[in-house]
Amino acid sequence: MKTNASDDRKPNTGLHKEYFRDGGLSSVGKYLNGKRTGVWRYYLKNGRLKAVGKFEDGQFTGLWKWFRENGKPLQIGKFEDGKQLGLWKRYLPNGKLYDVGKFVDGKRSGLWKIYDQSGKLVRTKQFGR
Repeated sequence: MKTNASDDRKPNTGLHKEYFRDGGLSSVGKYLNGKRTGVWRYYLKNGRLKAVGKFEDGQFTGLWKWFRENGKPLQIGKFEDGKQLGLWKRYLPNGKLYDVGKFVDGKRSGLWKIYDQSGKLVRTKQFGR
């Protein structure tokens, strides 16, 4: 189910909310000329935040954060022109770091570090570039 709080004469411009079938809020953000813009928030069915980040001209931009159902982080990273860029971190369900590395133009690049459940570095992997 979708609700658009914008002026009906300007479709897809203004505040926009989406809901799960049970009525819980699924996402909230703004549209400008039919494209997502500004900060958007996405929610899990349990009401907790699933993801938060910005859109510019309909594309992911800047810092984005994703969360697990228990509220702990899932991953965090940046976008530029809709592509992953720079340092990204992913986390285990216990909240400890799982892996960390960089993206260049939307692709993994350089040395990535992978950790075990206790936070100990267990291996590294080199990606092109």
